[in-house]
Amino acid sequence: MDSRSLKRPKLEVVSRNNGVEEGKEDLESLVIHHTSEVQHLKKQVSFYQSELEEAEKRLVAAQLKLRRRSSSSELQAGNQIAGNGSSSGASSRPQLLIPSVDRSSKTPMAAKGPLLIGSTPKPTSRFNAEDSRVGSSSRPTASLGSQTRHKIEQKDHKDLIPGVGNCSSARLFNFAPMAGIPSRHNRKIRCLEANPTDDRMFVTSALNGTVNIWKLQADGSKPNALLLSTIDCEIPERKKWPEDLAWHPNGEMLFCAYGADGGGPQVSTVDLKATGKDRVSFLDKKPHLKGTINSIIFLHGIDMCFATGGSDHAVILWKRRNGFWKPKVLHQNQHSSTVKGVASLQHMKILLSVGLDKKIIGFDILADKCGFQHQINHQCMSVLPNPCDVNLYMVQTSEHGRQLRLYDIRSREREIHTFGWKQSSESKSGLISQSWSHDGWHLSSGSLDPAIHLFDIRCNGKGPSQTIHAHQRRVFKAIWHQSIPLMTSVSSDHNIGLHEME
Repeated sequence: MDSRSLKRPKLEVVSRNNGVEEGKEDLESLVIHHTSEVQHLKKQVSFYQSELEEAEKRLVAAQLKLRRRSSSSELQAGNQIAGNGSSSGASSRPQLLIPSVDRSSKTPMAAKGPLLIGSTPKPTSRFNAEDSRVGSSSRPTASLGSQTRHKIEQKDHKDLIPGVGNCSSARLFNFAPMAGIPSRHNRKIRCLEANPTDDRMFVTSALNGTVNIWKLQADGSKPNALLLSTIDCEIPERKKWPEDLAWHPNGEMLFCAYGADGGGPQVSTVDLKATGKDRVSFLDKKPHLKGTINSIIFLHGIDMCFATGGSDHAVILWKRRNGFWKPKVLHQNQHSSTVKGVASLQHMKILLSVGLDKKIIGFDILADKCGFQHQINHQCMSVLPNPCDVNLYMVQTSEHGRQLRLYDIRSREREIHTFGWKQSSESKSGLISQSWSHDGWHLSSGSLDPAIHLFDIRCNGKGPSQTIHAHQRRVFKAIWHQSIPLMTSVSSDHNIGLHEME
Protein backbone atom coordinates (compact mmCIF):
# COMPACT_ATOMS: atom_id res chain seq x y z
CA MET A 1 0.00 0.00 0.00
CA ASP A 2 1.27 3.40 -0.88
CA SER A 3 2.52 5.31 2.17
CA ARG A 4 0.92 8.53 0.92
CA SER A 5 -2.54 6.98 1.10
CA LEU A 6 -2.03 6.21 4.81
CA LYS A 7 -1.51 9.86 5.74
CA ARG A 8 -4.62 11.19 4.01
CA PRO A 9 -7.19 10.03 6.66
CA LYS A 10 -5.20 11.78 9.40
CA LEU A 11 -5.51 15.08 7.55
CA GLU A 12 -9.25 14.58 7.20
CA VAL A 13 -9.59 13.92 10.97
CA VAL A 14 -7.63 17.07 11.81
CA SER A 15 -9.78 19.13 9.43
CA ARG A 16 -12.93 17.64 10.93
CA ASN A 17 -11.73 18.47 14.48
CA ASN A 18 -10.96 22.06 13.49
CA GLY A 19 -14.45 22.46 12.12
CA VAL A 20 -15.95 21.14 15.33
CA GLU A 21 -13.86 23.53 17.42
CA GLU A 22 -14.84 26.51 15.24
CA GLY A 23 -18.52 25.60 15.49
CA LYS A 24 -18.25 25.29 19.25
CA GLU A 25 -16.65 28.75 19.54
CA ASP A 26 -19.42 30.25 17.41
CA LEU A 27 -22.08 28.69 19.61
CA GLU A 28 -20.33 29.89 22.77
CA SER A 29 -20.21 33.44 21.37
CA LEU A 30 -23.91 33.18 20.50
CA VAL A 31 -24.75 32.02 24.02
CA ILE A 32 -22.78 34.90 25.54
CA HIS A 33 -24.57 37.36 23.24
CA HIS A 34 -28.04 36.06 24.10
CA THR A 35 -27.18 35.95 27.82
CA SER A 36 -26.23 39.62 27.73
CA GLU A 37 -29.40 40.39 25.76
CA VAL A 38 -31.59 38.60 28.33
CA GLN A 39 -29.95 40.42 31.25
CA HIS A 40 -30.47 43.76 29.53
CA LEU A 41 -34.15 43.03 28.85
CA LYS A 42 -34.67 41.91 32.45
CA LYS A 43 -33.35 45.26 33.66
CA GLN A 44 -35.69 47.08 31.30
CA VAL A 45 -38.66 45.01 32.50
CA SER A 46 -37.84 45.82 36.13
CA PHE A 47 -37.48 49.51 35.37
CA TYR A 48 -40.75 49.80 33.45
CA GLN A 49 -42.57 47.74 36.09
CA SER A 50 -41.47 50.33 38.65
CA GLU A 51 -42.63 53.14 36.38
CA LEU A 52 -46.00 51.38 35.91
CA GLU A 53 -46.52 51.21 39.67
CA GLU A 54 -45.71 54.91 40.05
CA ALA A 55 -48.14 55.77 37.23
CA GLU A 56 -50.89 53.69 38.88
CA LYS A 57 -50.38 55.60 42.13
CA ARG A 58 -50.74 58.93 40.34
CA LEU A 59 -53.84 57.65 38.54
CA VAL A 60 -55.45 56.63 41.84
CA ALA A 61 -54.62 60.01 43.38
CA ALA A 62 -56.11 61.88 40.39
CA GLN A 63 -59.30 59.78 40.45
CA LEU A 64 -59.78 60.40 44.16
CA LYS A 65 -59.34 64.15 43.68
CA LEU A 66 -61.81 64.14 40.80
CA ARG A 67 -64.32 62.15 42.85
CA ARG A 68 -64.10 64.58 45.78
CA ARG A 69 -64.46 67.59 43.51
CA SER A 70 -67.40 66.06 41.64
CA SER A 71 -69.15 65.18 44.90
CA SER A 72 -68.65 68.70 46.18
CA SER A 73 -70.02 70.20 42.94
CA GLU A 74 -73.08 67.96 43.01
CA LEU A 75 -73.76 68.83 46.62
CA GLN A 76 -73.58 72.53 45.90
CA ALA A 77 -75.84 72.17 42.86
CA GLY A 78 -78.34 70.16 44.89
CA ASN A 79 -78.45 72.78 47.61
CA GLN A 80 -79.04 75.53 45.07
CA ILE A 81 -81.85 73.61 43.42
CA ALA A 82 -83.45 72.81 46.77
CA GLY A 83 -83.25 76.47 47.72
CA ASN A 84 -85.03 77.47 44.51
CA GLY A 85 -87.77 74.90 45.10
CA SER A 86 -87.11 73.11 41.85
CA SER A 87 -86.90 69.32 41.74
CA SER A 88 -87.08 68.78 38.00
CA GLY A 89 -83.59 70.16 37.46
CA ALA A 90 -82.17 67.78 40.03
CA SER A 91 -83.77 64.74 38.44
CA SER A 92 -82.52 65.67 34.98
CA ARG A 93 -78.91 66.08 36.11
CA PRO A 94 -76.86 63.01 35.11
CA GLN A 95 -75.04 61.31 37.93
CA LEU A 96 -71.28 61.04 37.60
CA LEU A 97 -70.03 57.59 38.50
CA ILE A 98 -66.33 56.82 38.85
CA PRO A 99 -65.42 53.19 39.30
CA SER A 100 -63.34 52.43 42.32
CA VAL A 101 -59.79 51.23 41.85
CA ASP A 102 -58.73 48.10 43.66
CA ARG A 103 -55.18 48.83 44.80
CA SER A 104 -54.70 45.24 45.90
CA SER A 105 -54.98 44.07 42.29
CA LYS A 106 -51.54 45.35 41.49
CA THR A 107 -48.78 42.81 41.20
CA PRO A 108 -46.72 42.97 44.40
CA MET A 109 -43.26 43.61 43.05
CA ALA A 110 -40.41 45.48 44.65
CA ALA A 111 -39.70 48.76 42.92
CA LYS A 112 -36.39 48.20 41.21
CA GLY A 113 -34.71 50.97 39.27
CA PRO A 114 -31.92 50.44 36.78
CA LEU A 115 -29.29 51.10 39.44
CA LEU A 116 -30.51 48.65 42.06
CA ILE A 117 -28.84 45.28 42.30
CA GLY A 118 -31.15 42.73 43.88
CA SER A 119 -34.49 43.44 45.50
CA THR A 120 -35.35 46.59 47.40
CA PRO A 121 -37.77 46.71 50.34
CA LYS A 122 -40.76 48.76 49.34
CA PRO A 123 -41.54 51.80 51.52
CA THR A 124 -44.53 51.28 53.76
CA SER A 125 -44.87 54.60 55.59
CA ARG A 126 -46.21 57.97 54.50
CA PHE A 127 -43.32 58.38 52.09
CA ASN A 128 -45.40 56.41 49.57
CA ALA A 129 -48.42 58.61 50.18
CA GLU A 130 -46.34 61.64 49.39
CA ASP A 131 -45.01 59.95 46.25
CA SER A 132 -48.51 59.46 44.88
CA ARG A 133 -49.47 63.00 45.79
CA VAL A 134 -46.66 64.68 43.91
CA GLY A 135 -46.63 63.70 40.26
CA SER A 136 -43.59 65.79 39.35
CA SER A 137 -41.28 63.42 41.22
CA SER A 138 -41.60 60.59 38.71
CA ARG A 139 -38.60 59.82 36.55
CA PRO A 140 -38.78 59.95 32.76
CA THR A 141 -38.98 56.57 31.09
CA ALA A 142 -37.10 57.51 27.96
CA SER A 143 -33.51 56.34 27.79
CA LEU A 144 -30.64 58.77 27.49
CA GLY A 145 -29.87 57.69 23.96
CA SER A 146 -33.42 58.21 22.74
CA GLN A 147 -34.12 61.18 20.55
CA THR A 148 -37.51 61.68 22.23
CA ARG A 149 -36.95 62.70 25.84
CA HIS A 150 -39.23 63.96 28.54
CA LYS A 151 -38.58 67.63 28.98
CA ILE A 152 -38.19 68.86 32.52
CA GLU A 153 -41.07 71.22 33.17
CA GLN A 154 -39.99 74.61 34.36
CA LYS A 155 -41.92 76.07 37.23
CA ASP A 156 -44.30 78.94 36.56
CA HIS A 157 -42.80 82.28 37.36
CA LYS A 158 -43.89 83.74 40.69
CA ASP A 159 -43.15 87.33 41.59
CA LEU A 160 -41.65 86.83 45.04
CA ILE A 161 -39.54 89.99 45.16
CA PRO A 162 -42.33 92.31 46.45
CA GLY A 163 -42.69 90.02 49.47
CA VAL A 164 -39.00 89.94 50.37
CA GLY A 165 -38.26 91.49 53.77
CA ASN A 166 -41.83 92.70 54.31
CA CYS A 167 -42.78 90.54 57.30
CA SER A 168 -41.71 90.73 60.94
CA SER A 169 -42.32 87.03 61.68
CA ALA A 170 -41.06 83.92 59.92
CA ARG A 171 -42.59 80.56 59.23
CA LEU A 172 -41.10 77.90 61.50
CA PHE A 173 -40.80 74.19 60.75
CA ASN A 174 -41.19 71.40 63.27
CA PHE A 175 -38.43 68.86 62.72
CA ALA A 176 -38.19 65.38 64.20
CA PRO A 177 -34.81 64.39 65.69
CA MET A 178 -32.22 63.80 63.02
CA ALA A 179 -31.91 60.29 61.63
CA GLY A 180 -28.23 59.88 60.85
CA ILE A 181 -26.76 57.25 58.56
CA PRO A 182 -23.10 56.58 57.65
CA SER A 183 -22.09 58.20 54.38
CA ARG A 184 -20.05 55.13 53.32
CA HIS A 185 -17.24 57.52 52.36
CA ASN A 186 -13.85 57.11 54.02
CA ARG A 187 -12.86 60.69 53.21
CA LYS A 188 -14.62 64.02 53.72
CA ILE A 189 -17.79 64.60 51.74
CA ARG A 190 -17.53 67.24 49.05
CA CYS A 191 -20.90 67.39 47.24
CA LEU A 192 -24.62 66.76 47.79
CA GLU A 193 -27.17 67.12 44.98
CA ALA A 194 -30.77 65.92 44.50
CA ASN A 195 -31.90 64.32 41.26
CA PRO A 196 -33.84 66.91 39.18
CA THR A 197 -36.53 64.44 38.07
CA ASP A 198 -36.90 62.36 41.24
CA ASP A 199 -35.66 64.18 44.33
CA ARG A 200 -36.00 61.03 46.42
CA MET A 201 -32.72 60.13 44.75
CA PHE A 202 -29.59 62.09 45.65
CA VAL A 203 -25.85 61.84 45.21
CA THR A 204 -22.86 62.43 47.47
CA SER A 205 -19.18 62.57 46.58
CA ALA A 206 -16.00 62.59 48.64
CA LEU A 207 -12.31 63.42 48.44
CA ASN A 208 -11.39 59.85 47.58
CA GLY A 209 -13.23 60.13 44.26
CA THR A 210 -16.18 57.88 45.13
CA VAL A 211 -19.69 58.94 44.15
CA ASN A 212 -22.59 57.34 46.04
CA ILE A 213 -26.12 57.20 44.63
CA TRP A 214 -28.84 57.12 47.32
CA LYS A 215 -32.60 56.80 47.40
CA LEU A 216 -34.81 57.77 50.30
CA GLN A 217 -36.71 54.87 51.84
CA ALA A 218 -38.92 54.26 54.86
CA ASP A 219 -37.61 52.27 57.81
CA GLY A 220 -40.50 51.93 60.20
CA SER A 221 -41.31 55.33 61.67
CA LYS A 222 -38.01 56.96 60.64
CA PRO A 223 -36.74 57.95 57.21
CA ASN A 224 -33.80 56.11 55.77
CA ALA A 225 -31.68 56.19 52.63
CA LEU A 226 -30.69 53.15 50.64
CA LEU A 227 -27.30 53.10 48.94
CA LEU A 228 -28.02 52.12 45.35
CA SER A 229 -24.56 52.27 43.89
CA THR A 230 -20.97 53.36 44.54
CA ILE A 231 -19.03 54.64 41.54
CA ASP A 232 -15.31 55.33 41.45
CA CYS A 233 -14.79 58.64 39.63
CA GLU A 234 -11.21 59.25 40.69
CA ILE A 235 -8.52 59.88 38.09
CA PRO A 236 -6.00 57.39 39.53
CA GLU A 237 -2.88 58.48 37.68
CA ARG A 238 -3.47 62.11 38.71
CA LYS A 239 -5.08 61.39 42.10
CA LYS A 240 -7.93 63.78 41.32
CA TRP A 241 -11.47 63.66 42.67
CA PRO A 242 -14.62 65.53 41.60
CA GLU A 243 -14.51 69.07 42.98
CA ASP A 244 -18.12 69.68 41.97
CA LEU A 245 -20.84 67.77 40.17
CA ALA A 246 -24.16 68.42 38.44
CA TRP A 247 -27.07 66.27 37.34
CA HIS A 248 -28.00 66.20 33.69
CA PRO A 249 -31.57 67.62 33.43
CA ASN A 250 -32.94 64.20 32.48
CA GLY A 251 -31.71 62.75 35.79
CA GLU A 252 -29.88 59.85 34.13
CA MET A 253 -26.33 61.21 34.05
CA LEU A 254 -23.88 63.03 36.30
CA PHE A 255 -21.19 65.47 35.20
CA CYS A 256 -18.12 65.82 37.44
CA ALA A 257 -15.54 68.63 37.37
CA TYR A 258 -11.91 68.15 38.40
CA GLY A 259 -8.80 70.26 38.83
CA ALA A 260 -6.79 71.42 35.82
CA ASP A 261 -3.31 71.18 37.35
CA GLY A 262 -1.02 68.38 36.24
CA GLY A 263 -2.89 67.59 33.05
CA GLY A 264 -5.48 64.86 32.78
CA PRO A 265 -9.23 65.11 32.13
CA GLN A 266 -11.19 68.06 33.49
CA VAL A 267 -14.76 66.76 33.17
CA SER A 268 -16.20 63.25 33.40
CA THR A 269 -19.67 61.87 32.72
CA VAL A 270 -21.35 59.12 34.74
CA ASP A 271 -24.07 57.18 32.90
CA LEU A 272 -26.33 55.62 35.51
CA LYS A 273 -27.92 53.35 32.89
CA ALA A 274 -24.60 51.72 32.03
CA THR A 275 -22.70 49.10 33.99
CA GLY A 276 -19.07 48.36 34.72
CA LYS A 277 -16.36 50.41 33.06
CA ASP A 278 -18.83 51.95 30.63
CA ARG A 279 -20.36 54.03 33.40
CA VAL A 280 -17.60 56.64 33.68
CA SER A 281 -16.08 58.38 30.68
CA PHE A 282 -13.85 61.43 30.45
CA LEU A 283 -14.14 64.34 28.04
CA ASP A 284 -11.09 64.93 25.86
CA LYS A 285 -11.14 68.73 25.84
CA LYS A 286 -9.19 70.63 28.54
CA PRO A 287 -10.08 74.33 28.24
CA HIS A 288 -9.16 75.40 31.80
CA LEU A 289 -5.51 76.36 32.10
CA LYS A 290 -4.77 75.76 35.77
CA GLY A 291 -6.17 75.35 39.27
CA THR A 292 -9.48 73.92 40.44
CA ILE A 293 -12.78 73.86 38.57
CA ASN A 294 -14.98 75.09 41.39
CA SER A 295 -18.42 75.02 39.80
CA ILE A 296 -20.32 73.11 37.12
CA ILE A 297 -24.01 73.68 36.26
CA PHE A 298 -26.45 72.95 33.43
CA LEU A 299 -28.07 75.99 31.84
CA HIS A 300 -31.82 76.65 31.89
CA GLY A 301 -33.56 76.95 28.54
CA ILE A 302 -30.52 75.95 26.47
CA ASP A 303 -30.46 72.39 25.19
CA MET A 304 -27.44 70.22 25.92
CA CYS A 305 -25.31 72.92 27.45
CA PHE A 306 -23.38 73.28 30.72
CA ALA A 307 -20.87 75.76 32.15
CA THR A 308 -17.80 75.57 34.36
CA GLY A 309 -15.88 78.20 36.33
CA GLY A 310 -12.42 77.81 37.78
CA SER A 311 -9.33 79.16 39.46
CA ASP A 312 -7.91 80.32 36.12
CA HIS A 313 -10.52 83.17 36.14
CA ALA A 314 -12.30 81.53 33.18
CA VAL A 315 -15.94 80.69 32.54
CA ILE A 316 -16.39 77.96 29.92
CA LEU A 317 -19.55 77.03 28.02
CA TRP A 318 -19.78 73.39 26.88
CA LYS A 319 -22.16 72.50 24.03
CA ARG A 320 -23.11 69.13 22.61
CA ARG A 321 -22.40 69.02 18.86
CA ASN A 322 -22.30 65.98 16.62
CA GLY A 323 -22.13 63.67 19.62
CA PHE A 324 -19.22 65.46 21.30
CA TRP A 325 -18.93 68.08 24.04
CA LYS A 326 -17.11 71.14 22.73
CA PRO A 327 -15.99 73.94 25.08
CA LYS A 328 -16.02 77.66 24.36
CA VAL A 329 -14.35 80.30 26.54
CA LEU A 330 -17.04 82.86 27.37
CA HIS A 331 -14.64 85.10 29.25
CA GLN A 332 -11.27 84.80 30.90
CA ASN A 333 -10.41 88.42 31.72
CA GLN A 334 -13.63 89.68 33.32
CA HIS A 335 -12.64 88.19 36.68
CA SER A 336 -9.28 89.08 38.18
CA SER A 337 -9.32 86.14 40.62
CA THR A 338 -10.78 82.67 41.16
CA VAL A 339 -14.33 82.07 39.89
CA LYS A 340 -16.18 80.38 42.75
CA GLY A 341 -19.64 79.93 41.27
CA VAL A 342 -21.69 80.03 38.07
CA ALA A 343 -25.47 80.04 37.65
CA SER A 344 -28.06 80.24 34.89
CA LEU A 345 -31.29 82.26 34.87
CA GLN A 346 -34.41 80.59 33.49
CA HIS A 347 -35.96 83.32 31.35
CA MET A 348 -32.90 84.91 29.80
CA LYS A 349 -29.68 83.65 28.26
CA ILE A 350 -27.49 85.22 30.95
CA LEU A 351 -24.82 83.28 32.79
CA LEU A 352 -23.95 84.64 36.22
CA SER A 353 -20.49 84.19 37.71
CA VAL A 354 -19.03 85.30 41.05
CA GLY A 355 -15.49 85.23 42.34
CA LEU A 356 -12.94 86.07 44.99
CA ASP A 357 -12.38 89.40 43.22
CA LYS A 358 -15.74 90.49 44.77
CA LYS A 359 -17.37 90.72 41.34
CA ILE A 360 -20.78 89.61 40.09
CA ILE A 361 -20.76 89.31 36.30
CA GLY A 362 -23.71 88.65 34.01
CA PHE A 363 -22.64 87.40 30.59
CA ASP A 364 -25.12 87.62 27.69
CA ILE A 365 -24.69 84.33 25.84
CA LEU A 366 -26.69 85.35 22.75
CA ALA A 367 -24.89 88.67 22.35
CA ASP A 368 -21.58 87.02 23.32
CA LYS A 369 -20.60 89.89 25.59
CA CYS A 370 -20.67 90.98 29.21
CA GLY A 371 -24.15 92.24 30.06
CA PHE A 372 -23.35 93.79 33.44
CA GLN A 373 -20.71 93.83 36.14
CA HIS A 374 -21.13 94.64 39.81
CA GLN A 375 -18.50 94.74 42.53
CA ILE A 376 -19.36 94.37 46.20
CA ASN A 377 -17.26 94.85 49.32
CA HIS A 378 -16.56 91.20 50.15
CA GLN A 379 -15.45 88.05 48.38
CA CYS A 380 -18.18 86.04 46.64
CA MET A 381 -18.30 82.32 47.42
CA SER A 382 -21.28 81.09 45.38
CA VAL A 383 -24.39 82.14 43.44
CA LEU A 384 -27.81 80.45 43.42
CA PRO A 385 -30.91 81.43 41.36
CA ASN A 386 -34.35 81.23 42.93
CA PRO A 387 -36.41 78.26 41.64
CA CYS A 388 -39.68 80.25 41.36
CA ASP A 389 -38.85 83.93 40.73
CA VAL A 390 -36.77 84.12 37.57
CA ASN A 391 -35.44 87.57 38.51
CA LEU A 392 -34.22 86.69 41.99
CA TYR A 393 -30.84 85.21 42.88
CA MET A 394 -28.67 84.82 45.96
CA VAL A 395 -24.94 85.47 46.40
CA GLN A 396 -22.97 84.04 49.30
CA THR A 397 -20.20 86.33 50.58
CA SER A 398 -17.39 86.04 53.11
CA GLU A 399 -18.78 88.74 55.43
CA HIS A 400 -19.66 87.34 58.87
CA GLY A 401 -23.25 88.06 59.87
CA ARG A 402 -24.15 89.11 56.29
CA GLN A 403 -23.18 86.04 54.33
CA LEU A 404 -26.28 85.89 52.12
CA ARG A 405 -27.46 88.66 49.82
CA LEU A 406 -30.44 88.78 47.47
CA TYR A 407 -30.44 90.62 44.14
CA ASP A 408 -32.97 91.48 41.44
CA ILE A 409 -31.48 90.90 37.98
CA ARG A 410 -33.54 93.80 36.62
CA SER A 411 -31.98 96.34 38.98
CA ARG A 412 -28.47 94.95 38.50
CA GLU A 413 -26.63 96.39 41.49
CA ARG A 414 -29.47 96.89 43.97
CA GLU A 415 -29.28 94.58 46.97
CA ILE A 416 -32.86 93.88 48.06
CA HIS A 417 -32.11 91.93 51.25
CA THR A 418 -29.18 90.65 53.28
CA PHE A 419 -28.92 88.24 56.20
CA GLY A 420 -26.51 85.79 57.79
CA TRP A 421 -25.38 84.11 60.98
CA LYS A 422 -22.78 84.34 63.70
CA GLN A 423 -20.31 81.51 64.11
CA SER A 424 -17.83 80.39 66.74
CA SER A 425 -14.84 80.64 64.40
CA GLU A 426 -13.63 83.58 62.35
CA SER A 427 -12.41 81.28 59.61
CA LYS A 428 -14.33 80.85 56.37
CA SER A 429 -14.90 77.86 54.15
CA GLY A 430 -15.61 77.73 50.46
CA LEU A 431 -17.34 74.38 50.96
CA ILE A 432 -20.33 75.80 52.85
CA SER A 433 -23.26 76.14 50.46
CA GLN A 434 -26.98 76.88 50.37
CA SER A 435 -30.18 75.45 48.93
CA TRP A 436 -33.59 76.95 48.06
CA SER A 437 -36.87 75.39 49.16
CA HIS A 438 -39.15 74.48 46.26
CA ASP A 439 -41.57 77.31 46.99
CA GLY A 440 -38.72 79.82 46.75
CA TRP A 441 -39.39 81.42 50.16
CA HIS A 442 -36.77 79.66 52.26
CA LEU A 443 -33.02 79.15 52.19
CA SER A 444 -31.02 76.53 54.04
CA SER A 445 -27.32 76.93 54.71
CA GLY A 446 -24.55 74.87 56.18
CA SER A 447 -22.24 76.30 58.82
CA LEU A 448 -18.79 75.91 60.34
CA ASP A 449 -20.67 75.00 63.49
CA PRO A 450 -22.65 71.73 63.72
CA ALA A 451 -25.87 73.46 62.72
CA ILE A 452 -28.19 74.14 59.77
CA HIS A 453 -29.49 77.69 59.42
CA LEU A 454 -32.88 78.37 57.81
CA PHE A 455 -33.96 81.75 56.45
CA ASP A 456 -37.43 82.96 55.50
CA ILE A 457 -36.75 85.70 52.92
CA ARG A 458 -40.10 87.34 53.73
CA CYS A 459 -38.81 88.14 57.22
CA ASN A 460 -37.10 91.51 57.68
CA GLY A 461 -34.70 90.12 60.29
CA LYS A 462 -30.98 89.78 59.62
CA GLY A 463 -30.41 86.46 61.39
CA PRO A 464 -31.64 82.91 60.84
CA SER A 465 -35.36 82.37 61.28
CA GLN A 466 -34.56 78.89 62.62
CA THR A 467 -31.46 76.87 63.49
CA ILE A 468 -31.31 73.08 63.52
CA HIS A 469 -28.55 71.71 65.71
CA ALA A 470 -27.35 68.58 63.99
CA HIS A 471 -24.22 66.54 63.34
CA GLN A 472 -21.00 66.61 65.36
CA ARG A 473 -18.91 68.80 63.10
CA ARG A 474 -19.38 71.45 60.42
CA VAL A 475 -22.32 71.07 58.06
CA PHE A 476 -21.53 71.57 54.39
CA LYS A 477 -25.02 71.63 52.89
CA ALA A 478 -28.69 70.81 53.49
CA ILE A 479 -31.13 70.27 50.63
CA TRP A 480 -34.94 70.34 50.56
CA HIS A 481 -37.01 67.51 49.10
CA GLN A 482 -40.24 68.32 47.32
CA SER A 483 -41.80 64.87 47.05
CA ILE A 484 -41.59 64.25 50.80
CA PRO A 485 -41.35 66.63 53.80
CA LEU A 486 -37.67 66.08 54.45
CA MET A 487 -34.27 67.76 54.41
CA THR A 488 -30.98 65.96 53.81
CA SER A 489 -27.64 67.26 55.08
CA VAL A 490 -23.98 66.25 54.86
CA SER A 491 -21.21 67.00 57.33
CA SER A 492 -17.50 66.48 57.92
CA ASP A 493 -18.47 63.93 60.59
CA HIS A 494 -18.98 61.46 57.67
CA ASN A 495 -22.72 61.16 58.32
CA ILE A 496 -25.79 61.96 56.25
CA GLY A 497 -28.57 63.63 58.22
CA LEU A 498 -32.25 63.05 57.42
CA HIS A 499 -34.50 65.72 58.96
CA GLU A 500 -38.19 64.90 58.73
CA MET A 501 -40.70 67.74 58.99
CA GLU A 502 -43.57 66.80 61.28
